[in-house]
Amino acid sequence: MIKKLLVAALLWSAQGFAQEWKPLFNGKNLDGWKQLGGKAIYKVEDGAIVGITVSNTPNSFLVTEEEYGDFVLELDLYLDEPMNSGIQFRSLSKPDYQNGRVHGYQMEIDPSSRGWSGGIYDEGRRDWLTFPENNPEAKKAFKMGQWNKYRIEAIGTHIRTFINGVPVSYLIDDMTPKGFIALQVHSIYAEMKPGMKIKWKNIRINTKNPKLSPVDNTPVVNLIDNYLSDQEKHQGFTLLFNGKDLSGWRNVYSQEMPTKRWTVKDGQMIVSPSDGSETGNDIVSTRKFSAFELVFSFQLSEGANSGVKYFVEEKFDSGGKSGIGLEYQILDDEKHPDAKMGAVGNRTLASLYDLIPSEKIDKRFFGKKTDWKTGRIVVYPDNRVEHWLNGFKVLEYKRNDNIFKALVARSKYKDFEGFGAAKEGPILLQDHGDLVKYKNIKIRELK
Repeated sequence: MIKKLLVAALLWSAQGFAQEWKPLFNGKNLDGWKQLGGKAIYKVEDGAIVGITVSNTPNSFLVTEEEYGDFVLELDLYLDEPMNSGIQFRSLSKPDYQNGRVHGYQMEIDPSSRGWSGGIYDEGRRDWLTFPENNPEAKKAFKMGQWNKYRIEAIGTHIRTFINGVPVSYLIDDMTPKGFIALQVHSIYAEMKPGMKIKWKNIRINTKNPKLSPVDNTPVVNLIDNYLSDQEKHQGFTLLFNGKDLSGWRNVYSQEMPTKRWTVKDGQMIVSPSDGSETGNDIVSTRKFSAFELVFSFQLSEGANSGVKYFVEEKFDSGGKSGIGLEYQILDDEKHPDAKMGAVGNRTLASLYDLIPSEKIDKRFFGKKTDWKTGRIVVYPDNRVEHWLNGFKVLEYKRNDNIFKALVARSKYKDFEGFGAAKEGPILLQDHGDLVKYKNIKIRELK
């Protein structure tokens, strides 16, 4: 372990020496900066910029007069009280956008118990883009009461964040290629109060030869459709859907490629609407998987029903309906009657259908029901299984243990001997007779 840490430190150090840095703060005054938004206080003390909270004012931003596209930014920051703040980058303020409201990417400063420091928030626009719920080491990287080194790498569509040398976020997004950098003092809310301080120093930027850090195991949030980055390839991901056609998929209970009900348009795999019943036109991947991590995006139409199934066994007779397997439920919980069937909500969105209900995520992170959402299924080699929705783990169980078997015995699958126990199986997308769209379907095998 010590050897690995030494190697990582050497790589970090070597990378730092190779860069061409330019200071953004002269340590004496606020030349090169201007204030936008609220009326928080910004001043220079002991070679640091100090931001101070003020009552009855919106978010405040100390903004660079220059804009930056590709860069690596580093700075040190200090908090001795738990206040929210952030570092804006590739951000904008335009008269025709909400009367000049500052908007754009923000590297979060969040000393709360949830530990989302280093997450990427889209200020004034799309809300949270990344947060380290599936990156536990990153949740511990920020330290109260000491100087923390923040690092942002923004090169092309790739954005990485680090705190004290720990990689936190990896975002791939193409919404804003260039903008200013800003130091945020958040408006007062919750337990915040006037007079709270945050300090920044050693603010420097490299725009001459910025480089991304080497690929590693930091989870990627990739917002470019059907695109596989080098980071994802390094982690073992492959595309299950190429965004162009249905190669790699076939009809369930058949070796034929899909010829009806499923189409590909604008990089999306689309199942057409009919009468809302199971049509027997599910499709399955031509590859089979045992332990894996599957990531996919989906969009529901009003009142729609579908599902993503795994460990599908085509030996089971479904009576001409859907293929039989463990199901990550895809459902409009408000409008589809299936949400009120089953037991304790075990047929609602992201549940293990008819077996285990999902935990409901905060509405803030759910979006509108017809928004694109991200599902994630992780099956570990020891048979632990997780369902995730929009970055949050919503259920966990162990396949084939006694609790699982008891749940199956009380479910609609009770007559399928060995249900859910297969060593491997294809991934299935269900046609339940409703309009549903899929994209960004990626998978990697786990060992």
